[in-house]
Amino acid sequence: MKLGVVFPHNEIGTDPLAIRDYAQGAEALGAEHILTYDHVLGADPDRPGGWRGPYDKDVAFHEPFTLFSFMAAATRQIGFCSCVMILPQRQTALIAKQAAQLAILSGNRFRLGIGTGWNEVEYEALDVPFARRGARQAEQVELLRRLWTEDVGDFRGEFHTVPKASILPRPTESVPIWFGGGAPA
Repeated sequence: MKLGVVFPHNEIGTDPLAIRDYAQGAEALGAEHILTYDHVLGADPDRPGGWRGPYDKDVAFHEPFTLFSFMAAATRQIGFCSCVMILPQRQTALIAKQAAQLAILSGNRFRLGIGTGWNEVEYEALDVPFARRGARQAEQVELLRRLWTEDVGDFRGEFHTVPKASILPRPTESVPIWFGGGAPA
């Protein structure tokens, strides 16, 4: 059995030494991976229409790629997994580049956990349509895999166009993609 740990965003705060010590401590205790949540924004409960999410504007979330890059530099073996990165809110080519770079610099210790999310406030603020996020994510996964493996891609989908372009460096191994969700099937 492999066990991982969840990064305690609020409890640990923003002290870089505490973050480093947490990562090194988790590794020393034998954890297989560190998992972190992804939210760009928290909503104010007093906003028009109210807010009833499990987190709000007072809950801190570190940005996963930045956090994991810092932790990877301070550790040797422990893996890292986003849980879940709200993929449809983000630019796919940029995610491909960031994930490839993190995989390379960490020695292939990164897994990209993805999901479509549920927070319409984040989608609105990031200027991404909430509707059809599932279809957008499906196309993103196809594009990610192509950007990680093809010398030059020529991709034309419903949501993305990549005309004869590529990312470098590409990961030396395929970045695992884990799907997460919490809605009824």
